Amino acid sequence: MAATKSAAWRNPSYLQSSFGIFMFFCSWGVWWSFFRIWLESLQLSDAEIGTIYSINSAATMVIMFAYGAIQDQLGIKRTLVIAISVIAALVGPFVQFIYHPMLAAGGTMRWIGALIGSIVLSAGFMAACSLLEAVTERYSRKFNFEYGQSRAWGSFGYAIVALCAGFMFNINPMINFWVGSACGLAMLGIYLMWVPAEQKDELKKAADPKAEKSGPTFKEMVGVLGMPTLWVLIVFMLFTNTFYVVFDQQMFPVYYAGLFPTAEIGNATYGTLNGFQVFLESAMMGVVPIIMRKIGVRNSLLLGATVMFLRIGLCGVFHDPIMVSVVKLFHSIEVPLFCLPAFRYFTLHFDTKLSATLYMVGFQIASQVGQIIFSTPLGAFHGYMKGILPDNDMGSRVTFWLISAIVLAALIYGFFIIKHDDQEVGGDPFYTDKQLRQMEAAKA
Repeated sequence: MAATKSAAWRNPSYLQSSFGIFMFFCSWGVWWSFFRIWLESLQLSDAEIGTIYSINSAATMVIMFAYGAIQDQLGIKRTLVIAISVIAALVGPFVQFIYHPMLAAGGTMRWIGALIGSIVLSAGFMAACSLLEAVTERYSRKFNFEYGQSRAWGSFGYAIVALCAGFMFNINPMINFWVGSACGLAMLGIYLMWVPAEQKDELKKAADPKAEKSGPTFKEMVGVLGMPTLWVLIVFMLFTNTFYVVFDQQMFPVYYAGLFPTAEIGNATYGTLNGFQVFLESAMMGVVPIIMRKIGVRNSLLLGATVMFLRIGLCGVFHDPIMVSVVKLFHSIEVPLFCLPAFRYFTLHFDTKLSATLYMVGFQIASQVGQIIFSTPLGAFHGYMKGILPDNDMGSRVTFWLISAIVLAALIYGFFIIKHDDQEVGGDPFYTDKQLRQMEAAKA
């Protein structure tokens, strides 16, 4: 393991990718972790907030598909990454002078602002996250480093800013957005000016008119929508990974802050807890590849859904800050167990040259569709249940149990439909450590 880390630190593409994704998650996490609480401070109802999340998801879905298709054509070129870096660098002035005034105005102006905001925030962050992950994963295969190790730096960046976000939010929520701009500017500098020699060489080769075109055709990219094996996985993601935003962004922050004597204490504590959780998530990004080598890609995905089912359900069982905080930390293994096995599932069962499009459609867009479907009705249900069951936050807890039950149904479905690692291998094969030992023994 030490040798692997040493080799990674000597790999310029690993360093560049890691610092880039680190600054992106700093730029996003510093305001995204309190976005739900910020919307509530504008006097929006649960249903209105759910509708804003649905609008954001719709924009993210469209932009994400475009990003995936374009990036598969660009290969390792970072044109789109530079574009999203510019948007990230402008998030502070956009929210301060455009988004916030329009949302606060109410009426028709509020929904025009929500639409404009959905395009800007999705293009710069929600859809951009998947694009950056896809580019980093492609670099990892091209330039020989472990994707999970590089992606861990993104979680590490999110954790650092999350530790400070609650305190800054209590002073003035706009500080969070302006800090996001500063981090976005640093990200822009990294992707604009830091191009390792090995990447320059590959870009020159790709620019040669005589070079063989390795990117997929438009017909192949559109063709992914006709793959039945992809759609069965989309359904699984629709009823599991969807709730990363519906539960964790729309519902949990306000619920958790309400467990404390004052909102200020709750916000600060939530920021600290969120930061600590993402620190653990960063560490688990390095551990999950080991888990995958032990139990396989399919079982890792199912394990991620199991952890989600338990985490959301137990948040409704417990109602004291300590136990809810402990349950929240389950999130630190859940995110890597969805993110890393999902990427490997696509490169295992499908053509690797379509990896960005497949990841966008099968993992991220599926989640966005789920958010469009569930955000508004669950937001309305949440508000209704809080009204009729106000004691001990029973309205919120009943909503959590409903979401947990949906995830459990998806887990049972996934057990029967997610392909085993040796079924229909259309990309790079995957072998567990046990299988590799058996193969070595057979050779001997």
